[in-house]
Amino acid sequence: MIEKVPLTASSARVPLSAKLAYGAGAIAYGIKDNGFQVFLLIFYNQVVGLPAGQVGAAILIALLLDAFIDPAVGVLSDRTDTRWGRRHPWLYASALPIAIAWVMMWNPPAASHGLQFVYLVGVATTVRFAISTNEVPSIALVPEMTRDYHERTVVLRYRYLFGWAGGLAMLVLAYGVLLAPQGGQAGPLVGQGYHRYGLIGAGFMALTVLLSALGTHRRYAKRSPHTTPREPLRATLAGMRRTLSNPAFLILMGACVFAFASQGVTFAMSNYLLTFVWRFSAGDFFIYSLVLFAGVVLAFFFVTALSAWLGKKEAAASCALLAAGIGTIPYWLLLGGVPVSPSLFLLLVGVATAFGVAVMITAGSMVADVVEASQAETGRREEGLFAAGYFFMQKSVTGIGIFVSGVILSAVGFPANAVPGRVDAGVLDRLVLIYAVLIILFAILSAWLFMRFPFGRAEHDARLAALAVASGEGG
Repeated sequence: MIEKVPLTASSARVPLSAKLAYGAGAIAYGIKDNGFQVFLLIFYNQVVGLPAGQVGAAILIALLLDAFIDPAVGVLSDRTDTRWGRRHPWLYASALPIAIAWVMMWNPPAASHGLQFVYLVGVATTVRFAISTNEVPSIALVPEMTRDYHERTVVLRYRYLFGWAGGLAMLVLAYGVLLAPQGGQAGPLVGQGYHRYGLIGAGFMALTVLLSALGTHRRYAKRSPHTTPREPLRATLAGMRRTLSNPAFLILMGACVFAFASQGVTFAMSNYLLTFVWRFSAGDFFIYSLVLFAGVVLAFFFVTALSAWLGKKEAAASCALLAAGIGTIPYWLLLGGVPVSPSLFLLLVGVATAFGVAVMITAGSMVADVVEASQAETGRREEGLFAAGYFFMQKSVTGIGIFVSGVILSAVGFPANAVPGRVDAGVLDRLVLIYAVLIILFAILSAWLFMRFPFGRAEHDARLAALAVASGEGG
């Protein structure tokens, strides 16, 4: 039975100004995600000196703590009841903690490996918690902004465009200025630049979070009729378990775990692959950053049309396979002894990035659709809890990517304090082979699960109509 829960999200188009402001808020997450995936492992392993396995283990421990943090943020967000609505108080309050935690991340104490390991666990958990207090309410805002099936994809593509732009802008700044090569050392191996990287990143993160909250305030910072009532702890936990056990949500999260794992491993391994396999110079790193962003822009322009043409789950599955297939071509050629020109490598990276980003945008839009599916079954509208589950999955994959990369580096015998050009060829061949096989395997599993997602636009529209009738909006 469908309870009479009012529907207030507009089915009309979201204004461009609101899309831009909403998207800008993802810059903070983009900087964090890029820092974790690209620089964290190589910084703590090659600069600070922690063994790669310990770095991966520290991130995995922080990930396990996230399993409790993110759902708590989601539930509290759903239960927030202020004149600024459920989400905006969280957006404003998150700015300063994000900035402080980010600075701490890149300034570890000079101590024993044991103490540095404990420090990394603590600061990684703090960064993730601070980001959660912004990103979970932000993701939860999408179903409140629009009920339109494809407009959600349009809104989310701005989120991903800005998120990637923020991360890649910091990547360009890092490779081009902050981590410039010194004394014959490759840029990512120069320790001093990471302190400035932390400070500048923290400033941009705090600023964009506040600007996004202000830019969406007038239209969406309103008291919500959907605020989840307060319940005893036992009832709350039972409700969380029931909500997150939604079959469509579980299938979607399974597909996303493998799709995002491919990205997590790729970015965690990127500095090792680019520095030691492809022997990139400072200029090459800069061009690589621009190529990644070009791929994001390409996805921004084709993902909505592709989703409307194929359907969301079909588009996500196809893009997952294309991203992995195209992205690993240079490595298969390399293993086969076929020369790979820099221009071909960069072209394939750009196209693979476009398809990979399209998967993420489409999956995020599908999460928003699950909200109404759950509401139709339970009578409860819990965007925050679903957003928490989705965001936990994203962060899990980042942690899994770093952990798996650490395991791979240890398994192939990759040396500490390595010098480009002096790493054994057998070690590099094993590294490339394991990486390419994993990416393909992740893509196949992801596509298979995406195709098992149980509904599309027709079912979504029928559900909205039923909810409208139940709430008295259908006449």
